[in-house]
Amino acid sequence: MTDDIEEVAQRYARYTAIGAVVITAVWHTGYDLTVTVSGWPAFRWPWLVAVAWIAYTAVVVIAARSLVTAFEGPARARVLAAVVLAADIAVIVSCRPEDLLGPSDWGWGSVGWVGVLLLWNRPAWRRELIAFLALNAGIMLTAMIVTGTDDRVSIAKYLMVMVGSITLQLGYAAGCHTLRVRAEDAALLARRLAADDAWRESAQRIHADRIRRYAAIRDVAESLLDQLADGADPGDPRVREDCTAGAMRLRRLITEREDVPDELVSVLRERIDAAERRQVLVTAPPFGERMPALPDGVREDLLRAPVRALDGARSRARVTVSAMSTMVSVAVVADNDDLPVSATPVREPSGVVVTYQRQGGEVWVNSIWEGPPAERRDA
Repeated sequence: MTDDIEEVAQRYARYTAIGAVVITAVWHTGYDLTVTVSGWPAFRWPWLVAVAWIAYTAVVVIAARSLVTAFEGPARARVLAAVVLAADIAVIVSCRPEDLLGPSDWGWGSVGWVGVLLLWNRPAWRRELIAFLALNAGIMLTAMIVTGTDDRVSIAKYLMVMVGSITLQLGYAAGCHTLRVRAEDAALLARRLAADDAWRESAQRIHADRIRRYAAIRDVAESLLDQLADGADPGDPRVREDCTAGAMRLRRLITEREDVPDELVSVLRERIDAAERRQVLVTAPPFGERMPALPDGVREDLLRAPVRALDGARSRARVTVSAMSTMVSVAVVADNDDLPVSATPVREPSGVVVTYQRQGGEVWVNSIWEGPPAERRDA
């Protein structure tokens, strides 16, 4: 569920950015190019307008690439914004005074969309975009005053176009930003809920493990006390052996940590419990270390041979687990005569190395996994 919500948030970021690119590109090619070509004879310096249109296009392409790949404006947004405003000025000065508010002067009405692209998703995008739009409005107003186009009708046209374009441009940027923020908030909430669920599951596992351990302690103590209450002779070797096994099991159960065990440790505890139910004396130091994250297949290869040795133990076994940031070792010593052993270390596909050694009636099995050198350096 969390991954799905994360994907939705990414889609909001991607498609709002693509929408801004599409609006700018369609406006620039559909309107700006059309009025440039149709009004070519009316310009005082048409080639300057053509250069301005090309510069405008180049900036749009740079901004669009940044938005599509990184969902934010390019790194040198302010420099590119200055280039776009310069192109705006070039179009204004190329127009005759009577055409200043006409269709041919396309720059001041559409340059704001490029500002939206350049300042998209930047930390201070509101302040920067408002400043950009204000500069564009100021440039146009200055041109009107210098050329004497400052009558009431011209001012009304100026305000109508400026207010309309700023409302569209700033409104689109603000609306898309709100959508992105809400989607990111939803993703953050999903992560928190997932963490809460994981914590709740961990608490339930801790409780279940505690109940299991208390029940096992009670069963061991009850069994020993029942034997003694029924008149068992404490000097009987069998009774003493049962007491020794019970004491060892009690010590292991009492010293087990109550935090949520690693899956590898959980499997070992289950096999140790099964061995003890078969009256096997199992010595196992507390598995208190937190295991590192293991790649796929490593846990199974670490456990396979030691568990086989433990499951085949006749009367005694010792289990040890060692862990560091990039190394995990599982070892079992057991009186197991049936386990096939290899004279040379066996390397599993996952990178786990299994070593066997048999001496007398006991077999020693040690599985070791070590992370690659790069992981050890990072650790």
